[in-house]
Amino acid sequence: MARNEEQPAGQARQRIDKWLFFARLRKSRSLAAKSVESGDVSVNGVNIRQPSHAVRPGDVVVISLDRHDMVVKVLQPGERRGPYEEARLLYSDMTPPPPPREERNLFAQATRERGAGRPTKRERRETDRLQAFPGEDDD
Repeated sequence: MARNEEQPAGQARQRIDKWLFFARLRKSRSLAAKSVESGDVSVNGVNIRQPSHAVRPGDVVVISLDRHDMVVKVLQPGERRGPYEEARLLYSDMTPPPPPREERNLFAQATRERGAGRPTKRERRETDRLQAFPGEDDD
């Protein structure tokens, strides 16, 4: 089969760094290659380190992003880095939803127990008044 001939849709392959770039999962192809080389990408459960690794439709790609891992299934290879709507057609997002937070944990960091932390101005004046020696208040 010559290199210029079209491959059947089921056999279409593409380099992982190009695919990550076309799918808009990385901002540039060089950043995609660096994330593959650093071990942040796995294909079908196998950690890969070569940006030239070929992916094809049906492969499951796990990519470690800054704050979470993204699990996607390759639907088709990309032809260009187009707009988001076009890039979204290259994969289906299979990332599990984040675990639900409990309501009370959302507000626990914003509040504090009474008496914890620095005293208010009023509490400080009361403390100073209690610690004053007798006869000091007389002016």
